[in-house]
Amino acid sequence: MKAIALTPGTTEVRLVDRPEPRIAAPDEVKLQVLQVGICGTDREDAAGGRAQAPSGRTELIVGHELLGLVVELGRDVRAVQRGDHAVFTVRRGCGHCSACAIHRSDMCYSGEYADRGIRKRDGYQTEFVVDKERYVVKVPQRVASVSVLSEPMSIAEKAVDEALTLQLARLPDASHGEKWLEGKHALVAGLGPIGLLASFAVRLRGAEVLGLDVVDSDNTRAQLLQEIGARYVNGRKSGPEAIGERFGQINLVFEATGVAHLEFDLLSALGANGVYVLTGLPGGDRPVDLDAAALVRRLVLRNQLMVGSVNASRRHFELGVRDLERARDRWGDTIDRMITHRFPYTRFADALTQHPEDEIKAVVQWAEA
Repeated sequence: MKAIALTPGTTEVRLVDRPEPRIAAPDEVKLQVLQVGICGTDREDAAGGRAQAPSGRTELIVGHELLGLVVELGRDVRAVQRGDHAVFTVRRGCGHCSACAIHRSDMCYSGEYADRGIRKRDGYQTEFVVDKERYVVKVPQRVASVSVLSEPMSIAEKAVDEALTLQLARLPDASHGEKWLEGKHALVAGLGPIGLLASFAVRLRGAEVLGLDVVDSDNTRAQLLQEIGARYVNGRKSGPEAIGERFGQINLVFEATGVAHLEFDLLSALGANGVYVLTGLPGGDRPVDLDAAALVRRLVLRNQLMVGSVNASRRHFELGVRDLERARDRWGDTIDRMITHRFPYTRFADALTQHPEDEIKAVVQWAEA
């Protein structure tokens, strides 16, 4: 079968032939790959970034944002049936820490985990993949056209879920579950795929969303945001320090920019008792000047919470699939327009190297959905 393989630490990415995987255990699922999303991590790795090949090998099959079709099952599998659309999660546990022992490898203590298509385990940019039933999540047929977004949506879902869990545990007047966000202001900074999907997730929980970026108001990202009833804030005209003054109490800040100095500046927008969750990874090693004393005073005196979030558990994938359905029900094809560019797998190099201004999510097509 065909696959897209990277030699880690180089810019060598090529189409290769690999043996087709087979079901080898009663709890395994085989998917025919339909689509695989492209993200910043893929492009960074293809430019010589941090990818790691599986042990004993020199190449890594890339890709971690999967949509597939179930074509074969082990005899004990019950979660999916042949003909279902499905996705696999990404992270595989270290095998010896307490978090990985309960299938929460997204919270691995040892750091010795593997990520399919990124680190120590082959990914999904290929014709067929096999994995264990515990990593598969069924996708309803009615949202199969956008379910390649399940992985980035799971990242947003985990960050929002953790923010809500922490707030409910510490605030004496917090209402139950997702209802805490109803009517509250949430600032989403960075309207790439993660930020936009977070905006969908937070709007579905009843929040008044402010989306911050530096694109023009007629940009597709700003337009999608406004179509779901959120407000667009142009960061070139309104800095973080002015947002709280303009809009009042900001209860949640969701950061998806990966810009180090802005990640700290955003604290100035957060209100009393607010929670700030970071998902962006800054690149480079340039130092950032901080007024550390003022930052600590703000966190302490205003009871603010700042937390990082990365990767996602199977539950967050399930929440992501649920919210893709809810978004389709509420806003029609707005969610479909998140996918702006599609490439046949034979043009994988274009997908990895081209990043036009109007792109939100690019997808490599392996077979028809």
